[in-house]
Order: sequence, then C-alpha cells, then structure tokens
Amino acid sequence: MRIARASGLGALAFALLPIGCALAAGPENSAAPSDAVFVAEVIILLIVGRGLGELMQRVGQPAIIGQLLAGILVGSSVLGAFWPGAEALLFPRNAAQHSMIDGVGQLGVLMLLLLTGMETDLELVSKVKRAAASVSLTGIAVPFTCGFLTGEFLLPDSLLPSPERRLVTALFLGTALSISSIKIVAMVVREMNFMRRDLGQVIVASAIIEDSIGWIVIAITFSLATQGKIDAGSLARSVGGTAIFLIASLTLGRPAVHALIRWANDRLISELPVITVILVVMGAMALVTHLIGVHTVLGAFVAGVLIGESPILTRHIEGELRGLITALFMPIFFALAGLNTDITVLADPHLLVVALGIILIASIGKFGGAFLGGEIGGLTKQESLALGIAMNARGSTEVIIASIGLSIGALNSDLYTIIVAMAVVTTMAMPPTLRWALGRLPIRPEEKQRLEREEFEANGFVANIERILLTVDDSASGQLASRLAGLVAGPRGLPTTTLHVEGRSLVGAGPEAATALLGSASSSPGAAKGAAPPPDQAVASEARKGYDLLMAGLQPARAAAGGFHSKIIEVARSFEGTVGVVVARGALHERPLRSRLNILVPVNGSNASRRAAEFAFALARIENVVATVVYVAPAETRRGESRRLGRSLLSRRHEDSILKDITALADRHGAAIRTVVRVADAPDNAILRQARRAGHTLIVLGATKRQSDTLIFGTLANALLERAEQSVMFLGS
Repeated sequence: MRIARASGLGALAFALLPIGCALAAGPENSAAPSDAVFVAEVIILLIVGRGLGELMQRVGQPAIIGQLLAGILVGSSVLGAFWPGAEALLFPRNAAQHSMIDGVGQLGVLMLLLLTGMETDLELVSKVKRAAASVSLTGIAVPFTCGFLTGEFLLPDSLLPSPERRLVTALFLGTALSISSIKIVAMVVREMNFMRRDLGQVIVASAIIEDSIGWIVIAITFSLATQGKIDAGSLARSVGGTAIFLIASLTLGRPAVHALIRWANDRLISELPVITVILVVMGAMALVTHLIGVHTVLGAFVAGVLIGESPILTRHIEGELRGLITALFMPIFFALAGLNTDITVLADPHLLVVALGIILIASIGKFGGAFLGGEIGGLTKQESLALGIAMNARGSTEVIIASIGLSIGALNSDLYTIIVAMAVVTTMAMPPTLRWALGRLPIRPEEKQRLEREEFEANGFVANIERILLTVDDSASGQLASRLAGLVAGPRGLPTTTLHVEGRSLVGAGPEAATALLGSASSSPGAAKGAAPPPDQAVASEARKGYDLLMAGLQPARAAAGGFHSKIIEVARSFEGTVGVVVARGALHERPLRSRLNILVPVNGSNASRRAAEFAFALARIENVVATVVYVAPAETRRGESRRLGRSLLSRRHEDSILKDITALADRHGAAIRTVVRVADAPDNAILRQARRAGHTLIVLGATKRQSDTLIFGTLANALLERAEQSVMFLGS
C-alpha cells in the first residue's frame, strides 16, 4: 500500500506534464526566457523528484537515487524518447531559459555543501583519528590512483572532451572514483543504530575526512582546469591559495563567524536573522574561494563547518535551514543532474563495457583501499570488510563532482553519464550490503561500557546545558550566582549572558572572580547587559534567544511576610526552562567569591532532586571537594513495631535504590561523595541539622516550579529559605 501511494506521486507528476507543456507553449519561438516555463520546470522536478525519492526511501534506498532518476525520467533519456515534443517544450534548448533553472541548481550545490559542512563533526574525527586517518589516506590514494591511471592510459579519446587535456580529465576521474558520500554513509550507519558504535564512528569519521579532502582536491583540480595548463607555477598557486584560505578560515574565521551568528541572534529582532547571516557567510566564503581561483564549493563547505561549530546554533535554526535545502534545492539539483544524463548512450556496447569497467575499477579500488586502511588502523577483518563496503557509496558527492567537470569541459556528456551511472550503482549496492556486514559484528565489553556512559551523558542535565542566562545584582547572592554559573560554564566554554539589574556589569568590568570565571565561559563585553526594564521583562525578552538555564542572584530573596520575594517569583516565572535561584548566607555571604564550597544536596528519588544532585556533583568535581548526599526517610516507616516490619524493609530498599542511582551519577561525573540517611518527620529539620553538624556552606535543593504566588518551589524550599543559615541554591525545573 505504501509503495502504491508513493507510485501515485509519480503518476501525479506525469499527469502534470501537459500543464507544464501548456505553460511552455506560449513563448516557444521567443528567445527571451519564460517565467511560466521556469515555474513549470520547478514544479515538475520537485514533484517527480520528491515522489521518487519517497519511493526509494520506502524500499531502503537513499532519496537522492529517486531524485536522480526523476531527472532521467523527464529528460531526453525517457520523456524525450517517448514524447520528444513535451520534453522540448518543458526543457527548451534555449540558453537563457536553461540558465534560469541552472541558477537554482548552482545555488543548490552551495546549499548542499553548506549542509554537508554543518554535519561535519570534527570532534568525532578526533576521537578515532588513528583508524580514520589510515582509512581515509588509503581509501583515497588507492582508488584515486586507479581512476587517474584509467583516465591517463585506458580511457579512449572518444570519451575525452579534448585529447590534449587528458591530464585534467584523468584528475577529475581519479577524484570521482576516490570520494565517498558522507550523507549516504551516515544515513545507513544511523539507520542501523551504529552511529555511536566504535566502527560506526570510524566509518563516519573516515567519510568526513574523505569528503573534506575531496572538496579540497576538486577545488585545486578546478583551478588547474580553468587555467588551461598544469605546471609547477599553477599548481603552487592553487595549492597555496587553498592552504591560506583553510588556515585563515580555521583560525581567524572561526571566532568571527561565531561572533557574527551570536550578534544576529542576540541583537536583531526581525524573523530568522541567523539564517540570513548563515547564507551571507556561505556566499562570502564561496566568493573568496572563487577569487583565489578555486571552486566555490570549497568556500561553502568550510562555511558549513564553521557554522556547525557555533555554540548557539539552535536545533530550531538548523532545522529551518535543513528544511529549505531538503525540500527545494536537493530535489532540483539532483533532478537536473539526472536531466543532463543521457542513459541511451549506454546502448552502445562499447560504452557499456567502458561503464562496467569503470564501475568495477571504482568498486575494487575503493573497497581495497578502505580495507587496507582498516587493517593498518588496527581493525579486525570483519570490521575492515564492513568498512570497505561502507566507503564504496559515491552518492551526492560523485554527482556534484561530475556536474562541475561537465560545466568546465573536463568531462564530455558520455563520460559524465558513465560517472553518474557509477554513482547510482555503487550507492544502491551499499545499503543492503552494509546492513548485512554490520549485522554480523559483535559488541566488545569496553565498547558496551562506553555506550552506556555516552547514553547517560546524552540524557543528563548538565551535559545538555548549552547556554546560560545570568541575572544578578551587586549583592553577595549575585556574586555567588556568578561564581556558580562560571564554575559550570567555564570548563566547557559555554556562552553566558549576564543581565545586571543595577550598578556595574559583572562581565568585563565587574567583580574579579566573575570576570575570570565568566570570561572562561565565552562571555564577551557585548554579553553583559544593563537590565533597564524590570528583571522579569528583561529575562523574558532575552530568553527568547535560546537558553537552557537561568541563574538568578537577587536581593532581597525573602519577602517580609515570608516566602520568596515577588521579584524572584516573577523572574522564575518569566523563564520556561530550569531556574537556579541563589541565596547567599553564612560564610559564602561574607566571601561569596573566595569561601570554600562544602556542598550538601538532599535527594528523594524525584527528577528534580536528581538534576540538583547532578549540578552539585559538577560543582564538586570542579572545586575538588567531597559533596554530601542526604536522604531523609519519613520517621513512621522506620519505627520498630513488628507489624510494620514489611513496610520498613520496603522503605529501606527504596532508599538503597535511590542512593545507588545517585552514587552511579556521581561516578559518571567523576565527583567524590558521601551518603547520609536521616530519619525525621520534617525533611527541613533533618537537612538543616545535617548542614550544621558537617559545616556545609551550600545546600543545592531540587524543586518543581509551581504556579503558586508564595510556594513557587514548594513547602520544603520555603522552609529552607526561612530557616537556613547556609547559602542555598534552589534549582527549579
């Protein structure tokens, strides 16, 4: 039924062909391009491309195969063969008309490379650099050599656009045979739930390295091809210009791009300003690569890498951009690539033999190179086998390379068709064979432990904090809140924005410790803002820019009639995420930036108390102190009457379960803890008694935010606010 529905999309597309032809019929004899023809072309390519892409995905194949086939179907290979009049009207041989849809395709190439760069995970590459490096080097060198030698010595002159430029064609063929498609590889690895497995990371990291090297090589090859000659001088200019661009981008460009994205996100109020900035950055870097004589795809790819590393690139923004590329530019670009493919040439037995030979050389060369790299990198034969299969998919990368080669005359239409056919065959063969190979791989004990640890981190509270909003005044509570925020943000370089309610700024010109701590957390002078409007309004306005945690240090914290001050309640309500309210008392009130932290965290098995424990453990690990965990058992469950023995045992099992979970949580964070069980009818009495006995200076209490005007964090929080002599951080979720 699903396949039938997907096939129906294809039928719908062909039903729309007469409409497209009718639109095209008007300006048939006109040399001027027609808007109607352009719109008809876009509609047909989108519907057929997305429809066949949907069908391919339902049978376990990548969507780009369907999009390529869409172009072949509506091009000269199929539609042109059976209904040449319709094909000529819809895609007229008019240079001006062709340039309109081709412009969308060219922009699509840049957008695809932008998205590829954003998906490039350099941190993943660093984790498995030894194996990934060996696989990438041999996985590129062996098939590149095979392709280059094939183009230089075996390719007949009839497949060369210009026999005197055979070297350029050989370079393009070598590049086309050597590069894997990161999109196809990652799709299958993710589908098989292997993305976090050791081999899955090696496969994806190797594909990332190959993709990156591939765009550098193709940029240099493009430069050599456009210069019309290959000598030491032109080679030095191409390689030198590319090297300078890469070095400048990864050193000066990285902070500049991050600052620009942050400025747009924080300062501009128009709709989706960050996406506009991303597109401008991509275009600017593409122009720079054009000016130094290499292809614009390198600039778009590097721009994507830098943008993808931005610490405030939210999932929403990335999703908006990905949606635009996936829905519009991808189907049109790949359909155009298919449109330029004339598969009827493969009816020539000679060309068919050449095509089969190139597919065989590409497959053996790529598999052999990747397998050899896996062996050198210390993988088992089973793992190397899966690796060789995975790296054999060419996919989108191959099509882009072939399109560039065709556009600059390095490939003729016949060789272009052969390369696209090779991309289709290797891409369609990879998913089922890789699924078979990965399904045979066992999991090692140490790998299982790593997977469990990473799963814990992925579901953790502190690990998923990406940006902190700090609202403070000049009080001791404000300084202590700054200190705690800096301790959590600093080691990970988390962006932290400070809203200062009154007086001097805590960032740049503020108190010494806040400057040091928040400086290490990637705060900048522009990140400190004087909150002229009421604190809750300032927080609500700033929070729309995307924050995971609000830390508040404001005085007075307690209302004269008891409970939290209205200012604290309004600030907490104005922020939808987790809120940490810091109240400085005792030693930390006297020296909020210098006194040693002696942390006590109450737990009761709730998610709120677990988040508080995680936050406390992060502080304890950074401060190198031992945190104390206290569990308060209700007194009635611990009385010694024999008739209550069963209930008492059940209660103790519950305590043991909670403390075991908390101990494991501390171990994951690398924090030293001690656990204490107290029996009391009133939890606040037990917590405060423990705090006095052990000399604790900071209590971290997890709570659930409520709508009550007085009990926003609950009765226990109010009791500690009223009675605690120690500093308290209320972490409300």
